[in-house]
Amino acid sequence: MDLTTLREIRTPSRRDEIVFAPGERPLGGGTWLFSERQPGLTGLVDLTSLGWTPVERGSATDGRDVVSIAATCTIAALLRLPADDDWVAHPLIDQCANSLLASFKIWNVATVGGNVALGLPAGAMTSLMATLDATALVWTTDGGERRQPVSTFVTGVVQNALEPGEVLRALEVPVDSLRSRTGFRRISLSPLGRSGTLVTARLGLDGEFVVTITAGAARPVPLRFDEVPGDRALAAAVARVDCWYSDPHGDPDWRRAMSTRFADELRVELAQPAAAALVPVGRARPHREATHDPRSAAARARSTPPTATSQGGAR
Repeated sequence: MDLTTLREIRTPSRRDEIVFAPGERPLGGGTWLFSERQPGLTGLVDLTSLGWTPVERGSATDGRDVVSIAATCTIAALLRLPADDDWVAHPLIDQCANSLLASFKIWNVATVGGNVALGLPAGAMTSLMATLDATALVWTTDGGERRQPVSTFVTGVVQNALEPGEVLRALEVPVDSLRSRTGFRRISLSPLGRSGTLVTARLGLDGEFVVTITAGAARPVPLRFDEVPGDRALAAAVARVDCWYSDPHGDPDWRRAMSTRFADELRVELAQPAAAALVPVGRARPHREATHDPRSAAARARSTPPTATSQGGAR
């Protein structure tokens, strides 16, 4: 929609030009900014003009190999990320992208960083990054930078840990997380409805088991265990969650019940040896022509998400 109060869009080319005057906000893809009225908005600072490389390999400050995803990387570009042979978590990218209420057209505009920084409970890029233990790289106003886990970067509904003037620069995904086995469950109240709850699990190379609840909670909730827990220990951990979300897309009691069920299903699924795990079949979304899919042919061939509501989510 038209933003009738907007007076200026600035296009910085250097970091020192990223300064926000009163009434200005950063612009990535703009898919949310231009979707509704923005009272008080007078200017936009277009971060896409900085020309950040969408995805690149590198090393984190602790020496770990990471995949660095620019905040301005589009969802379509992320879906085209080629996978190493041992990246068994790679299909999770497709599963989370298809949890968004967005067409392939939106994928080519919407940014990963924008989806995370917006802080909506149903932000599926937040689900993806929190599941993969990604770190948010933030540019601070003094010219420095800081890092924070994505699971704590989103602090509530449309809330994040950015201080005034700070910018989300990138999301760093450990390569070891991409080598981990993952599981995915999603449900909504209607076939094409917003996520009621989205529950993922990751079994790390070191045996750590992490269940992450999003959409059903006001902020990402990671539940960590040194190993795959028993059913009672996991149920008790879910019962301690205190930020269940309530809106027209789901009652908190329903979201808690479904999250508890999905967490236990994922516990059972990932406790199986990799060779014995069920191989998902079908697709989690209606078929699209290949020319409409922004991923490479190899990426499309690798991703075969499940169709059942409890495994692939209602669409």
